[in-house]
Amino acid sequence: MGKCEAFELIDCHVHLSDLDGIANLSSICDHLGFGMMNIVCTISREDVNANPAAFVAKARFPERFFLFAGLDHSSFLFPGKVEPLPLSEQVDRLMAIGVDGIKMIEGKPTTRKWLDIPLDGEYFEGFFSRLEETGLPLLWHVADPEEFWDPDKAPSWARERGWTYDEGFVGKEQLYAEVENVLCRHPNLRIVFAHFFFLSADLPRLSDLFERFKGVHVDLAPGIELLYNMSKEVERARDFFIEYSDRILFGTDISSTSTIEEAKVRAGIVRRWLETGDEYRVPEGADPLLGPPEDGVMRGLSLPAEVLANIYHGNFVRLVGRKPKELNRELAAEECERIAREVSVLKGVSPEKAFAMAAAARLRGKD
Repeated sequence: MGKCEAFELIDCHVHLSDLDGIANLSSICDHLGFGMMNIVCTISREDVNANPAAFVAKARFPERFFLFAGLDHSSFLFPGKVEPLPLSEQVDRLMAIGVDGIKMIEGKPTTRKWLDIPLDGEYFEGFFSRLEETGLPLLWHVADPEEFWDPDKAPSWARERGWTYDEGFVGKEQLYAEVENVLCRHPNLRIVFAHFFFLSADLPRLSDLFERFKGVHVDLAPGIELLYNMSKEVERARDFFIEYSDRILFGTDISSTSTIEEAKVRAGIVRRWLETGDEYRVPEGADPLLGPPEDGVMRGLSLPAEVLANIYHGNFVRLVGRKPKELNRELAAEECERIAREVSVLKGVSPEKAFAMAAAARLRGKD
Protein backbone atom coordinates (compact mmCIF):
# COMPACT_ATOMS: atom_id res chain seq x y z
CA MET A 1 0.00 0.00 0.00
CA GLY A 2 1.29 3.47 -0.90
CA LYS A 3 1.88 5.92 1.90
CA CYS A 4 -0.32 9.02 2.20
CA GLU A 5 1.71 12.15 2.87
CA ALA A 6 1.10 14.95 5.36
CA PHE A 7 -1.06 17.73 3.93
CA GLU A 8 -3.30 20.39 5.38
CA LEU A 9 -6.76 18.89 5.01
CA ILE A 10 -10.21 20.47 5.06
CA ASP A 11 -13.09 18.05 4.55
CA CYS A 12 -15.73 20.06 2.69
CA HIS A 13 -18.55 17.51 3.07
CA VAL A 14 -19.50 15.86 6.39
CA HIS A 15 -22.85 15.29 8.10
CA LEU A 16 -24.02 15.72 11.68
CA SER A 17 -27.13 13.79 12.65
CA ASP A 18 -27.83 15.04 16.17
CA LEU A 19 -26.40 16.73 19.26
CA ASP A 20 -24.94 13.48 20.58
CA GLY A 21 -22.85 13.11 17.43
CA ILE A 22 -20.87 16.32 17.87
CA ALA A 23 -18.19 14.77 20.08
CA ASN A 24 -17.78 11.79 17.74
CA LEU A 25 -17.43 14.02 14.68
CA SER A 26 -14.77 16.07 16.43
CA SER A 27 -12.97 12.88 17.47
CA ILE A 28 -13.05 11.67 13.86
CA CYS A 29 -11.50 14.97 12.81
CA ASP A 30 -8.66 14.38 15.28
CA HIS A 31 -8.09 10.76 14.31
CA LEU A 32 -7.94 11.58 10.60
CA GLY A 33 -5.61 14.53 11.07
CA PHE A 34 -8.01 16.97 9.44
CA GLY A 35 -7.57 20.61 10.30
CA MET A 36 -11.24 21.47 9.80
CA MET A 37 -14.53 20.00 8.60
CA ASN A 38 -17.53 21.52 6.84
CA ILE A 39 -20.87 20.32 8.22
CA VAL A 40 -23.51 20.29 5.49
CA CYS A 41 -27.14 20.32 6.62
CA THR A 42 -29.98 18.60 4.82
CA ILE A 43 -33.66 19.50 4.81
CA SER A 44 -36.52 17.52 6.37
CA ARG A 45 -40.24 17.37 5.77
CA GLU A 46 -41.25 17.68 9.43
CA ASP A 47 -38.05 18.54 11.31
CA VAL A 48 -37.39 21.43 8.87
CA ASN A 49 -33.60 20.99 8.59
CA ALA A 50 -30.49 19.79 10.40
CA ASN A 51 -29.23 23.29 11.23
CA PRO A 52 -29.77 23.24 15.03
CA ALA A 53 -27.17 20.56 15.79
CA ALA A 54 -24.70 22.21 13.44
CA PHE A 55 -25.14 25.55 15.23
CA VAL A 56 -24.24 23.85 18.50
CA ALA A 57 -21.20 22.15 16.92
CA LYS A 58 -20.00 25.47 15.53
CA ALA A 59 -20.47 27.12 18.92
CA ARG A 60 -18.61 24.34 20.74
CA PHE A 61 -15.73 24.07 18.24
CA PRO A 62 -15.54 27.50 16.57
CA GLU A 63 -12.12 26.89 15.02
CA ARG A 64 -12.94 23.41 13.72
CA PHE A 65 -16.36 23.38 12.04
CA PHE A 66 -17.60 25.34 9.06
CA LEU A 67 -21.37 25.18 8.50
CA PHE A 68 -23.37 25.06 5.28
CA ALA A 69 -26.99 25.46 6.39
CA GLY A 70 -30.15 23.91 4.98
CA LEU A 71 -33.23 25.87 3.96
CA ASP A 72 -36.77 25.90 5.35
CA HIS A 73 -39.46 24.79 2.86
CA SER A 74 -42.26 24.38 5.39
CA SER A 75 -44.48 27.05 3.85
CA PHE A 76 -44.46 25.15 0.54
CA LEU A 77 -44.91 21.71 2.09
CA PHE A 78 -47.58 22.77 4.58
CA PRO A 79 -49.29 25.87 3.15
CA GLY A 80 -51.16 27.92 5.71
CA LYS A 81 -49.69 26.11 8.71
CA VAL A 82 -46.40 27.97 9.15
CA GLU A 83 -44.81 30.97 7.52
CA PRO A 84 -40.99 30.96 7.46
CA LEU A 85 -39.16 33.73 5.64
CA PRO A 86 -38.94 33.67 1.84
CA LEU A 87 -35.82 31.85 0.68
CA SER A 88 -33.99 35.05 -0.26
CA GLU A 89 -34.54 36.43 3.23
CA GLN A 90 -33.49 33.10 4.73
CA VAL A 91 -30.09 33.69 3.12
CA ASP A 92 -29.75 37.01 4.95
CA ARG A 93 -30.93 35.51 8.23
CA LEU A 94 -28.48 32.62 8.00
CA MET A 95 -25.63 34.96 7.11
CA ALA A 96 -26.42 37.06 10.18
CA ILE A 97 -26.27 33.90 12.30
CA GLY A 98 -22.82 33.19 10.90
CA VAL A 99 -23.13 30.30 8.47
CA ASP A 100 -20.38 29.79 5.92
CA GLY A 101 -22.56 28.68 3.02
CA ILE A 102 -25.77 26.90 2.00
CA LYS A 103 -26.30 23.18 1.37
CA MET A 104 -28.97 21.92 -1.02
CA ILE A 105 -30.03 18.32 -1.43
CA GLU A 106 -33.11 19.51 -3.28
CA GLY A 107 -31.69 18.11 -6.53
CA LYS A 108 -31.45 14.49 -5.31
CA PRO A 109 -34.22 12.48 -7.02
CA THR A 110 -35.69 11.11 -3.78
CA THR A 111 -35.87 14.61 -2.28
CA ARG A 112 -37.20 16.10 -5.49
CA LYS A 113 -40.03 13.58 -5.45
CA TRP A 114 -41.49 14.93 -2.18
CA LEU A 115 -40.32 18.53 -2.67
CA ASP A 116 -41.80 18.72 -6.13
CA ILE A 117 -40.29 22.06 -7.21
CA PRO A 118 -38.29 22.61 -10.42
CA LEU A 119 -34.81 23.89 -9.61
CA ASP A 120 -35.12 26.59 -12.27
CA GLY A 121 -38.64 27.66 -11.30
CA GLU A 122 -39.89 30.88 -9.80
CA TYR A 123 -39.82 29.44 -6.28
CA PHE A 124 -36.00 29.37 -6.19
CA GLU A 125 -35.31 32.42 -8.35
CA GLY A 126 -35.03 34.98 -5.55
CA PHE A 127 -32.84 32.58 -3.57
CA PHE A 128 -30.31 32.15 -6.37
CA SER A 129 -30.33 35.90 -7.04
CA ARG A 130 -29.51 36.59 -3.40
CA LEU A 131 -26.76 33.96 -3.34
CA GLU A 132 -25.22 35.54 -6.41
CA GLU A 133 -25.44 39.03 -4.89
CA THR A 134 -23.86 38.02 -1.59
CA GLY A 135 -21.29 35.59 -2.96
CA LEU A 136 -22.29 33.05 -0.33
CA PRO A 137 -21.14 29.61 -1.59
CA LEU A 138 -23.52 26.74 -2.25
CA LEU A 139 -22.81 23.00 -1.96
CA TRP A 140 -25.45 21.35 -4.14
CA HIS A 141 -26.41 17.70 -4.57
CA VAL A 142 -27.94 17.27 -8.02
CA ALA A 143 -28.88 13.89 -9.57
CA ASP A 144 -27.29 10.56 -8.62
CA PRO A 145 -25.19 7.93 -10.43
CA GLU A 146 -26.66 7.07 -13.82
CA GLU A 147 -26.97 3.39 -12.90
CA PHE A 148 -29.55 4.27 -10.24
CA TRP A 149 -32.03 4.73 -13.11
CA ASP A 150 -31.30 1.18 -14.29
CA PRO A 151 -32.41 -1.50 -11.79
CA ASP A 152 -30.22 -4.10 -13.50
CA LYS A 153 -27.08 -2.01 -12.93
CA ALA A 154 -27.82 -0.34 -9.59
CA PRO A 155 -25.67 -1.69 -6.73
CA SER A 156 -27.39 -3.69 -4.01
CA TRP A 157 -26.77 -1.05 -1.32
CA ALA A 158 -28.56 1.55 -3.45
CA ARG A 159 -31.52 -0.74 -4.10
CA GLU A 160 -31.82 -1.43 -0.38
CA ARG A 161 -32.16 2.31 0.30
CA GLY A 162 -34.75 2.97 -2.38
CA TRP A 163 -32.27 4.78 -4.61
CA THR A 164 -33.43 3.19 -7.83
CA TYR A 165 -35.57 5.38 -10.01
CA ASP A 166 -38.43 4.61 -12.35
CA GLU A 167 -40.65 6.92 -14.38
CA GLY A 168 -42.06 8.32 -11.15
CA PHE A 169 -38.80 10.18 -10.52
CA VAL A 170 -37.37 13.15 -12.37
CA GLY A 171 -34.74 12.05 -14.89
CA LYS A 172 -31.07 12.89 -14.62
CA GLU A 173 -31.02 14.94 -17.82
CA GLN A 174 -33.98 17.01 -16.70
CA LEU A 175 -32.18 17.85 -13.47
CA TYR A 176 -29.07 18.86 -15.41
CA ALA A 177 -31.14 21.00 -17.78
CA GLU A 178 -32.74 22.82 -14.84
CA VAL A 179 -29.33 23.46 -13.28
CA GLU A 180 -27.98 24.81 -16.56
CA ASN A 181 -30.88 27.24 -16.74
CA VAL A 182 -30.00 28.45 -13.24
CA LEU A 183 -26.33 28.86 -14.17
CA CYS A 184 -27.16 30.78 -17.34
CA ARG A 185 -29.33 33.19 -15.35
CA HIS A 186 -26.82 33.47 -12.51
CA PRO A 187 -23.35 32.94 -13.97
CA ASN A 188 -21.59 34.36 -10.92
CA LEU A 189 -22.91 31.78 -8.48
CA ARG A 190 -20.17 30.09 -6.45
CA ILE A 191 -21.17 26.43 -6.44
CA VAL A 192 -19.63 23.14 -5.37
CA PHE A 193 -21.56 20.26 -6.89
CA ALA A 194 -21.43 17.28 -4.54
CA HIS A 195 -20.11 13.89 -5.63
CA PHE A 196 -18.40 15.23 -8.76
CA PHE A 197 -21.80 16.30 -10.09
CA PHE A 198 -22.19 12.60 -10.99
CA LEU A 199 -20.22 13.26 -14.18
CA SER A 200 -17.21 11.07 -13.42
CA ALA A 201 -18.11 8.94 -16.44
CA ASP A 202 -18.29 11.99 -18.72
CA LEU A 203 -15.27 14.21 -18.09
CA PRO A 204 -15.65 16.15 -21.39
CA ARG A 205 -19.10 17.29 -20.27
CA LEU A 206 -17.76 18.43 -16.91
CA SER A 207 -14.84 20.18 -18.63
CA ASP A 208 -17.30 22.08 -20.81
CA LEU A 209 -19.23 23.14 -17.71
CA PHE A 210 -16.02 24.36 -16.04
CA GLU A 211 -15.09 26.37 -19.12
CA ARG A 212 -18.46 28.07 -19.41
CA PHE A 213 -19.12 28.76 -15.71
CA LYS A 214 -16.11 29.91 -13.73
CA GLY A 215 -17.89 29.62 -10.38
CA VAL A 216 -18.60 25.89 -10.76
CA HIS A 217 -16.62 23.41 -8.66
CA VAL A 218 -17.10 19.76 -7.64
CA ASP A 219 -16.28 17.75 -4.54
CA LEU A 220 -14.88 14.25 -4.23
CA ALA A 221 -17.26 12.90 -1.59
CA PRO A 222 -17.87 9.28 -2.63
CA GLY A 223 -20.21 8.22 -4.57
CA ILE A 224 -17.79 5.30 -4.83
CA GLU A 225 -18.71 5.07 -8.51
CA LEU A 226 -16.67 8.20 -9.22
CA LEU A 227 -13.46 6.40 -8.21
CA TYR A 228 -14.38 3.32 -10.24
CA ASN A 229 -15.29 5.35 -13.31
CA MET A 230 -12.11 7.39 -13.40
CA SER A 231 -9.93 4.39 -12.56
CA LYS A 232 -10.84 2.94 -15.96
CA GLU A 233 -8.71 5.60 -17.72
CA VAL A 234 -6.18 6.72 -15.14
CA GLU A 235 -4.03 8.93 -17.36
CA ARG A 236 -7.05 10.76 -18.72
CA ALA A 237 -8.40 11.32 -15.21
CA ARG A 238 -4.98 12.45 -13.97
CA ASP A 239 -4.71 15.00 -16.78
CA PHE A 240 -8.19 16.28 -15.93
CA PHE A 241 -7.32 16.73 -12.25
CA ILE A 242 -4.13 18.59 -13.11
CA GLU A 243 -5.88 20.87 -15.60
CA TYR A 244 -8.76 21.66 -13.24
CA SER A 245 -6.96 21.44 -9.92
CA ASP A 246 -8.54 24.77 -8.93
CA ARG A 247 -12.09 23.40 -9.31
CA ILE A 248 -12.01 20.21 -7.22
CA LEU A 249 -12.48 19.98 -3.43
CA PHE A 250 -11.69 17.17 -1.02
CA GLY A 251 -14.73 15.66 0.70
CA THR A 252 -15.61 12.36 2.32
CA ASP A 253 -19.35 12.33 3.19
CA ILE A 254 -18.38 11.09 6.66
CA SER A 255 -21.25 11.16 9.16
CA SER A 256 -21.30 11.67 12.90
CA THR A 257 -22.77 8.17 13.07
CA SER A 258 -19.61 6.72 11.48
CA THR A 259 -17.20 4.75 13.60
CA ILE A 260 -13.57 5.84 13.68
CA GLU A 261 -12.71 2.82 11.56
CA GLU A 262 -15.39 3.57 8.96
CA ALA A 263 -14.24 7.18 8.75
CA LYS A 264 -10.61 6.13 8.34
CA VAL A 265 -11.54 3.75 5.53
CA ARG A 266 -13.68 6.33 3.73
CA ALA A 267 -11.07 9.09 3.93
CA GLY A 268 -8.25 6.68 3.20
CA ILE A 269 -9.87 5.40 0.02
CA VAL A 270 -10.03 8.91 -1.42
CA ARG A 271 -6.57 9.97 -0.26
CA ARG A 272 -4.93 6.79 -1.52
CA TRP A 273 -6.57 7.30 -4.90
CA LEU A 274 -5.33 10.88 -5.14
CA GLU A 275 -1.82 10.43 -3.74
CA THR A 276 -0.57 7.02 -4.87
CA GLY A 277 -0.45 4.81 -7.92
CA ASP A 278 -1.87 1.85 -6.01
CA GLU A 279 -4.45 -0.57 -7.35
CA TYR A 280 -6.87 -1.63 -4.61
CA ARG A 281 -10.43 -2.44 -3.60
CA VAL A 282 -12.68 -1.28 -0.78
CA PRO A 283 -11.06 -2.71 2.37
CA GLU A 284 -12.62 -4.38 5.35
CA GLY A 285 -14.27 -2.05 7.84
CA ALA A 286 -15.92 0.16 5.23
CA ASP A 287 -19.40 1.57 5.77
CA PRO A 288 -22.23 0.02 3.68
CA LEU A 289 -22.47 2.96 1.26
CA LEU A 290 -19.05 2.12 -0.15
CA GLY A 291 -20.24 -1.34 -1.14
CA PRO A 292 -18.36 -4.64 -1.07
CA PRO A 293 -14.80 -5.14 -2.44
CA GLU A 294 -16.06 -7.12 -5.42
CA ASP A 295 -17.86 -4.06 -6.79
CA GLY A 296 -14.72 -2.69 -8.44
CA VAL A 297 -11.04 -1.76 -8.55
CA MET A 298 -9.57 1.67 -7.86
CA ARG A 299 -6.32 2.77 -9.52
CA GLY A 300 -4.56 5.77 -8.03
CA LEU A 301 -3.77 9.02 -9.82
CA SER A 302 -0.48 9.85 -8.03
CA LEU A 303 -1.10 13.59 -8.32
CA PRO A 304 1.60 16.26 -7.88
CA ALA A 305 1.87 17.94 -4.48
CA GLU A 306 0.72 21.34 -5.75
CA VAL A 307 -2.44 19.77 -7.20
CA LEU A 308 -3.12 17.96 -3.94
CA ALA A 309 -2.69 21.20 -1.97
CA ASN A 310 -5.38 22.87 -4.08
CA ILE A 311 -7.77 19.95 -3.67
CA TYR A 312 -7.13 19.35 0.02
CA HIS A 313 -7.50 22.92 1.25
CA GLY A 314 -6.62 25.70 -1.20
CA ASN A 315 -9.84 25.72 -3.18
CA PHE A 316 -12.01 25.57 -0.06
CA VAL A 317 -10.11 28.47 1.53
CA ARG A 318 -10.49 30.54 -1.65
CA LEU A 319 -14.25 29.87 -1.83
CA VAL A 320 -15.22 29.90 1.85
CA GLY A 321 -12.42 31.43 3.90
CA ARG A 322 -9.45 30.49 6.03
CA LYS A 323 -11.49 30.26 9.25
CA PRO A 324 -15.14 29.54 10.03
CA LYS A 325 -17.32 32.59 10.46
CA GLU A 326 -18.16 33.54 14.03
CA LEU A 327 -21.53 32.24 15.20
CA ASN A 328 -24.01 34.70 16.67
CA ARG A 329 -25.20 32.43 19.45
CA GLU A 330 -28.24 34.54 20.32
CA LEU A 331 -29.53 34.61 16.74
CA ALA A 332 -28.75 30.90 16.38
CA ALA A 333 -30.72 30.12 19.55
CA GLU A 334 -33.64 32.22 18.30
CA GLU A 335 -33.58 30.32 14.99
CA CYS A 336 -33.60 26.99 16.84
CA GLU A 337 -36.60 28.14 18.88
CA ARG A 338 -38.37 29.24 15.70
CA ILE A 339 -37.76 25.81 14.16
CA ALA A 340 -39.03 24.14 17.35
CA ARG A 341 -42.27 26.14 17.11
CA GLU A 342 -42.68 25.07 13.49
CA VAL A 343 -42.04 21.44 14.36
CA SER A 344 -44.64 21.64 17.14
CA VAL A 345 -47.24 22.75 14.59
CA LEU A 346 -46.23 20.17 11.98
CA LYS A 347 -46.03 17.24 14.39
CA GLY A 348 -48.63 18.31 16.94
CA VAL A 349 -46.19 18.16 19.85
CA SER A 350 -44.98 20.62 22.45
CA PRO A 351 -42.09 22.85 21.22
CA GLU A 352 -40.07 21.63 24.20
CA LYS A 353 -40.12 18.12 22.73
CA ALA A 354 -38.56 19.29 19.46
CA PHE A 355 -34.92 18.49 18.94
CA ALA A 356 -34.31 22.12 17.97
CA MET A 357 -35.34 23.34 21.42
CA ALA A 358 -32.62 21.23 23.05
CA ALA A 359 -30.13 22.85 20.67
CA ALA A 360 -31.39 26.30 21.67
CA ALA A 361 -30.88 25.43 25.33
CA ARG A 362 -27.26 24.43 24.69
CA LEU A 363 -26.63 27.61 22.77
CA ARG A 364 -27.97 29.59 25.71
CA GLY A 365 -25.82 27.59 28.13
CA LYS A 366 -28.78 25.95 29.89
CA ASP A 367 -27.81 22.36 29.15
